[in-house]
Amino acid sequence: MPNAINSPVRLKDIARDLNVSVMTVSKVVRGCADVGAETRTRVLARIKELNYQPNWVARSLAARCTFMIGLIVPDLMHSFFAEIAKGVSAAIRPLGYDVVICNSEEDCGVESSEVDRLLARQVDGLILASAQPPSSLEVFERIEARNVPYVLIDRRFTDARAPYVGADDEAIGRLATNHLIERGCRRIAHIAGPPLTTGVGRLKGYRDALAEAGISVPDSYLVHATDDASGFQAARQLLALDPRPDAIFGYNDPTAAGAMKAILEAGIGIPDTMKVIGVGNVHYSDLLRVPLSTIDQSSTAIGQQAADILVKSIGSKRRRPPRTVLIDPILIVRESTGG
Repeated sequence: MPNAINSPVRLKDIARDLNVSVMTVSKVVRGCADVGAETRTRVLARIKELNYQPNWVARSLAARCTFMIGLIVPDLMHSFFAEIAKGVSAAIRPLGYDVVICNSEEDCGVESSEVDRLLARQVDGLILASAQPPSSLEVFERIEARNVPYVLIDRRFTDARAPYVGADDEAIGRLATNHLIERGCRRIAHIAGPPLTTGVGRLKGYRDALAEAGISVPDSYLVHATDDASGFQAARQLLALDPRPDAIFGYNDPTAAGAMKAILEAGIGIPDTMKVIGVGNVHYSDLLRVPLSTIDQSSTAIGQQAADILVKSIGSKRRRPPRTVLIDPILIVRESTGG
């Protein structure tokens, strides 16, 4: 066995020590599932004992890839995107890939710079919840020019030649609005999001559900916000209307949480006088003063499916036709709508 100080430990050294194949040791290092539990335990124990460090440079040169995937999201503080990152990591870690996570801060310029930085690091693929304007394709064209596979999540760009994984936003809008209608609400306001496909889809679903129920609301019942602070201000604007809405559908959970704060500060009861629903099922939704009804987007599943599609694209010798995967939303009823 080589001296651990003077010579690095190699896979074949561990294999020889344990009387197993080099391939078996390699599979354990890469986290592959098709190794018996007893053998895996023995290999891991020997790896720890010898402080084995994989030679990623040699591995990358041999495989002609870096085993790195870039993930760019607009807001890592939002638990929706944190759960997506968790899903991506869970899917690719057993395959021997590492994830480089970047936060674009909902800024298209920052995102563009992060894409260039990741491409310079020669990542094998990218997953993006893009902050680019809906009609802008320049960033995607730069990725395609480098022949790097990528998958779009959460925000759709219909002209981009890439797979997409996300929730069905129109279905989200319909589900949330229909729930309020079923709860007896008729003056339903909507705190809409920015003009991204998520916000546009949820607004369309809201309008479709109202039209199908034969409900007409004034234009003033539609306001815009992106987070809890702007949701608070948007709700104050709605509360000043006459007639006042009897329900608010928030574009996401933060806007809905901000709306509930404004409603309660105004001395209005939730859900008896006004009902509120959000989207996202973020971790604090059930811990609010009034637990928030919401639409679960299955964020972890979005990350896992996006990673699965990307890894298959990386391993494919031919370009696959772009797939669109829409995950069905799930209604979570809590006290804010009388659950």
